[in-house]
Amino acid sequence: MTLPQSLPPDMLAIAIDAPGGPDMLVPHRMALPNYGANDVLIRVAAAGVNGPDLAQRRGLYDPPPGASPLPGLEVAGEIAALGGDVADLKPGQKVMALTNGGGYAEYAAVPAGQVLPVPVGWSLVEAAALPETWFTITQTLVMRAGLRKGMFVLVHGASGGIGGAAIQIAGILGARAIAVVSDTAKGAYCLSLGAEAIIDRTREQIVDRVMSITDGHGADRIVDLIGGDIARLNVEAAARNGHIVQVSTLGGGTAELPLRQMMAKGLTLSGSTLRPQDAQTKAAIARHMQDNLLPALAARDWPRPAITTFSLEDAAKAHALMEGRSHYGKLILTTAFGAGDKPT
Repeated sequence: MTLPQSLPPDMLAIAIDAPGGPDMLVPHRMALPNYGANDVLIRVAAAGVNGPDLAQRRGLYDPPPGASPLPGLEVAGEIAALGGDVADLKPGQKVMALTNGGGYAEYAAVPAGQVLPVPVGWSLVEAAALPETWFTITQTLVMRAGLRKGMFVLVHGASGGIGGAAIQIAGILGARAIAVVSDTAKGAYCLSLGAEAIIDRTREQIVDRVMSITDGHGADRIVDLIGGDIARLNVEAAARNGHIVQVSTLGGGTAELPLRQMMAKGLTLSGSTLRPQDAQTKAAIARHMQDNLLPALAARDWPRPAITTFSLEDAAKAHALMEGRSHYGKLILTTAFGAGDKPT
């Protein structure tokens, strides 16, 4: 679709010059992205940094066919232009969105079904911390694993973006989150998000603590970003008819599992990646979030994720920090348009 004349001829964007380390993220001037009849062009204020971005930079997570080759899976900003078939959004509207790539840029083209309004009272920088992680947990833990009120949810990597989303979504649905962390500061952060209990994996036995916290019941649902040896512990910590959701494998992509124990407990292990899902699937996740989860975020006392910001040009520094695993919360890149953004 032809770009409106009011838009600039080009934009700043971060490209991956070659697979490798953070220094492979390089600022470039390039043309604004084309957008189709069912797409929205967003003037980006802020873009979230996520694990799949790091994997793509390393050459381990190729964009699906037709997706932007630029990294960046979530943005918040203002609608700059609309495709001809988009009827329920308007130019100038402040939105957040799950992208199919291309978020590390001043403009991003996004299918309209993946665009959501910014929660009431949230800044654009804060809103950019939500889409990729909340879509992921909504799809896997809520829609697929059937999270519901009263369930115990064990969350590994609880102080990161995915873990924080799992804690907060569990709270909205009345489930009871148990956060696995690696230090006291991360534990305190998870408690601030609504976790009911903390397990410090550096000094506590995960299975023993789960059984103690749940009075021997075990975890009804488990969110695992680690994989490797943790997979066996998940089976031991799971409640009967439990469901283990594998969303990443930061600690290893293979595992030995006690299959007889899985059978005896009637366990389900499911895995998923979000980016390759089709537009209809992502739109359905967005509708579920809008109807059932996001209204809670308008509460004045709703805890916001801890955010560390970098300028768009400093994307390499953000990746280096994320790889160090010392931070908690979310890392956000801000454009010139997003500089000085404040909650409303």
